[in-house]
Amino acid sequence: MAGTKDRKDATTGTSAVLFDIDGTLADTNFLHVEAWSRAFWQADLVVPAWRIQRAIGADSSELLDMLLEDDVKEEQRALVKSLHTKNYAETTARIVPLPGARELVATLVGRGVHVVLATSAPQNELDVLLDVLDFGGSVHAVTSGADVSTAKPAPDLISIALDRAGVSVDRAIMVGDATWDVLAAERAGLATVGVLSGGTSEHELREAGAVAVYEDAAAVLTGLGEGPLASLLN
Repeated sequence: MAGTKDRKDATTGTSAVLFDIDGTLADTNFLHVEAWSRAFWQADLVVPAWRIQRAIGADSSELLDMLLEDDVKEEQRALVKSLHTKNYAETTARIVPLPGARELVATLVGRGVHVVLATSAPQNELDVLLDVLDFGGSVHAVTSGADVSTAKPAPDLISIALDRAGVSVDRAIMVGDATWDVLAAERAGLATVGVLSGGTSEHELREAGAVAVYEDAAAVLTGLGEGPLASLLN
């Protein structure tokens, strides 16, 4: 991995925006809630949907740690994960881009910004998301679950995305919908702009450390000339 100094010297003037996908660019969070809820029910486990919603966006193993008692065996946890994957796959025809997602990415790319999709989605889910979002070849780089062993809120994924962006931390910012995005980015040295489109409240995002919060990608686009992203535009 190139060091921060090497990245900065090689890309002076270049900036990057790292985007979470689920709940930030694609309207998937509540499909994941539905899939997890069914999975718990199918595995004879009782977990309220509101608790599931609050854990969406975290690494799946960490999500299960948050939602299940310690005495739930690893075999049953693995079953729940498998059922979630199956259930979620049945909902993918309902995935749509969130308002302003395509336009925001296109505008940033048009301004010379490196857009990196920083997701830990497995490749099969990522392929569906990329097809729905239809960014073409405009995105500079993409991460997936294959890149890390532990996803957000661990910083590993963000560090990899930043390295692929080819810029230093002072020329990059994260955009995400969950507290896990904010925490992971902060641990990697990045500030985060939060969006409400994934279901997390403004209070929670700001308390986690978000430097600004917008309703959705469309609102980020409207306010692009001011706020945290303005300083990154060429």
